[in-house]
Amino acid sequence: MTTTSHVRMHWGRAWHALRELLRDADDTAKAIEVDFAIGARDFERSFQRFAASPSGAGLLAERPSLAAALCDRAALESMRPDSLGRAYLEYLDRTGFRPTGLVELQDDVRRVWEGRGWLPPLAPERRWFLHRLTLIHDLTHVVTGHATDPAGEATLLAFTQGQQGGRANGLLTAGASFEMVRRTGLSWLPWVVSAWRRGRRAVSLLELPWEELIALRLSTVRRLARLESLNPSRAGDREPCHTTQ
Repeated sequence: MTTTSHVRMHWGRAWHALRELLRDADDTAKAIEVDFAIGARDFERSFQRFAASPSGAGLLAERPSLAAALCDRAALESMRPDSLGRAYLEYLDRTGFRPTGLVELQDDVRRVWEGRGWLPPLAPERRWFLHRLTLIHDLTHVVTGHATDPAGEATLLAFTQGQQGGRANGLLTAGASFEMVRRTGLSWLPWVVSAWRRGRRAVSLLELPWEELIALRLSTVRRLARLESLNPSRAGDREPCHTTQ
């Protein structure tokens, strides 16, 4: 089977993984399990939209290696100080992440799910798209300005829901938003709505030629992506503090 449009959804496993994720926000494997449990049909729809768009079709025909571009530290260091590439490198150094770390974790989880018959093997073009989609996650953090703490991840989920929709991301967005409301109160909700609207109004980040964009000024990439201000009131650019339990 090469498509995922008729894969069974595992709601029980999704809810269990979400509960575990809310107990430990750093357990990224649980977020991946939510996506695999109920997101296979969402993934297929995203792939079909991507393949039907002119930019997506062009990328699919060439299948460039975004991983190779993001792992070339020497090339990133040689870029202008205000470039997306340098901002991405600073992001990696600040967080301690590796460019392919999330892809490798996702592949590990998927091997288990495929081995148990919960997911079908992916055809090469869909595996390439899945890896690209995953690699873009960290780039999205950089260009949107959302941090990697719980507040930043929650708003990024809302942004991605505005971009792509889908059951799995919707469940993750709802779970993260519930947790943020529990921690900070209802004042959090405008941030969720603002991030969702921002995602809706921006161009599809999945269809951008990131291999070409990383050498451009970060401000230029944000303009090309039609990214608006982070703050619902337009008065600032950071999510509210959420450190109190």
